[in-house]
Amino acid sequence: MWGLIGLGFTLSWDNFRSALVLGGLKPTFAQSLKTSVIFGLWDGLAPVVGILIGDFVSNQISNTSDTIATIGLAVYGAFLIIRAVISPERADPDLKWARFGLPLPLSIDNVAAGAALGLHHYSEWLAPALFVVITFLMSVVGHQLGRMAASSVSWFSKINTDLLTGIGFAAMALLLALGVNLPPYGN
Repeated sequence: MWGLIGLGFTLSWDNFRSALVLGGLKPTFAQSLKTSVIFGLWDGLAPVVGILIGDFVSNQISNTSDTIATIGLAVYGAFLIIRAVISPERADPDLKWARFGLPLPLSIDNVAAGAALGLHHYSEWLAPALFVVITFLMSVVGHQLGRMAASSVSWFSKINTDLLTGIGFAAMALLLALGVNLPPYGN
């Protein structure tokens, strides 16, 4: 059971980092909860798919999950940067684009993990439920820490936190593309 909890925390770190950067958009607590529920549900559904599909998916997806995550983070980062540059209005004020575009690329690695869990005969209900809760909690914490950081720099009126958030996502994508895996995430 402790191993499963550890795996849940390891798999939720990409969501935590993304939520931390999303905090720069200063979501309300309700928006944070809604986004975290969606992140958690995707991270819980992905291992179910992996457990049900099995070994084939594990081998295919583990090779492409970083690429898919990189593309998702880069596209959302570019969206935020472009919107922040061309418009003074908030880029994604209600996080609809984040809730629509980020959960799938951030959950692909969980499909491969689910396939591995299925090969070891783990329950298709225990691990996903655990991953939902862990990812939800990690995302809420990430949002709140990111929001605090953005609020601490927003006193300087010339800093556009939407632009900084977009740059943060672009930097995360670049690091993944270069093969830099931030702890505890790694291949």
